[in-house]
Amino acid sequence: MKVNITGKNFNTYDRLQETVEKKLDKLDKYFSDEATAKVVLSKERGRDKIEATINAKGAVFRAEEVTDDIYEGIDLAVDKLASQMSRFKGKLRKRYNDNKALKFEFMPEPETEKEEAKVVKAKKFQLEPMSEDEAVLQMEMLQHDFFVFLNMETDSVNVVYKRKDGNYGLLETTY
Repeated sequence: MKVNITGKNFNTYDRLQETVEKKLDKLDKYFSDEATAKVVLSKERGRDKIEATINAKGAVFRAEEVTDDIYEGIDLAVDKLASQMSRFKGKLRKRYNDNKALKFEFMPEPETEKEEAKVVKAKKFQLEPMSEDEAVLQMEMLQHDFFVFLNMETDSVNVVYKRKDGNYGLLETTY
């Protein structure tokens, strides 16, 4: 697996890079050589943040942790990634009826069987043309984490959402 480590407002020193690579090497056995891992280390409000994303043959696994100790964050992120791989393997097995030739057979076994998520409520609503700022205001008034709207500038469906860091994100659609 190819590992790319980046620091944002964070000094990545050799020992830290070696630790990240060593921990991710434990997950390397689950993938072919084509897998790539992108790790971003940063400081957020005085705490250490690690974002790890692994791309492998169409499957994307992502973990994000904010801790006081970067080494603890690395351990937690790797554990999250292993758990995601385990759940993914379980879903693939279920989908392909325990086909023994199944890819990702090298992933760890699911720790616990969880009921598969399903849509339990559907809702229809009228899209209103508005600006991004109006959409953020509407989202805040509704006390929601996201808001779907018709962007009056681009004439496309967009989504604004509240990020963990307190800022806002924008998802733009294309077709």
